[in-house]
Amino acid sequence: MSVIVTDAGFAHDDWTGGFEGANVLDLASDTDPATLKDQLDGVEMIRVDFPSFADGRGFTIARMLRLMGYQGRLRAHGHVISDQYAMARRVGFDEVEISDDLATRQPEGEWLFRANWQSHNYQARLRAQSNAAR
Repeated sequence: MSVIVTDAGFAHDDWTGGFEGANVLDLASDTDPATLKDQLDGVEMIRVDFPSFADGRGFTIARMLRLMGYQGRLRAHGHVISDQYAMARRVGFDEVEISDDLATRQPEGEWLFRANWQSHNYQARLRAQSNAAR
């Protein structure tokens, strides 16, 4: 079983389309997003695997997919920890799928603490200060 994490907290998975078929992509962490450019039309869900919380390639994949114009549902799957939730949201993930075991070790409150990811974006504050100084 798994738990879906969103800005509202823990939820059950409402995706019923499975992870095989033309409208879904289930990507490994070593996928080159550039190879998907012509495959994104009609894709409703992309799930990106995180084999380890120390493997940040999924964040790059998400950002590149969004920059390529993908507007569908984007899910991080696997070993993402609550400390990484704000980064996951900033790069374009809509939600994070974690195991029941991880949800037990890092309860909903730890994820909700980071759900206000837009307000605590130090990079955006630094860019705004830099632009104001020009």
